[in-house]
Amino acid sequence: MRFIRTKIREVVICEPQIFGDGRGYFVETFRLDKFEDFLGFKLNFCQDNESKSSFGVLRGLHYQLAPYVQSKLVRVIEGRILDVAVDIRIGSPTFGEHVSVELNGENKRQLFIPKGFAHGFVSLSDDTIVAYKVDNYYNHESDRGIIFNDETLGINWELELDRLKISDKDIKQCSFSKAEYLNLLDE
Repeated sequence: MRFIRTKIREVVICEPQIFGDGRGYFVETFRLDKFEDFLGFKLNFCQDNESKSSFGVLRGLHYQLAPYVQSKLVRVIEGRILDVAVDIRIGSPTFGEHVSVELNGENKRQLFIPKGFAHGFVSLSDDTIVAYKVDNYYNHESDRGIIFNDETLGINWELELDRLKISDKDIKQCSFSKAEYLNLLDE
């Protein structure tokens, strides 16, 4: 497994080694000891989530407030997504910036999104299956979001607006300027 820091250092691409032959392939998708050695801190993934999306489905931008803030390790089992992480940490030098990475079922790359980031993705293929680990349980009362097309953020979702399929919940999210940011510097 190779770990690659993105333009926001804390957001990390995890690139596994794929062993394939005529029978298929084998890949080690997660190895806690190596990942923690690279990050320099402990993780406690406690919940796995999975979603299936058709082409153009956009989910996000989602996050949870303290004490239910989550780190995520996102991977695509089948299909392709554009995965996006937005820094919402008060006092961070990259506050308001984002990272976009294509993840797909072929290269098996994963994206680690630490606590303090809003997260979303758009499906770039039919029947996309996304799985991700989180290090804190989901809590409905702490669930928050930011509108996907906020002009301040300037995220290029790679698809035209009329091709996107967005839930009522996500269409009604607030702007970045009205979001409840996360103050994790004191933790």
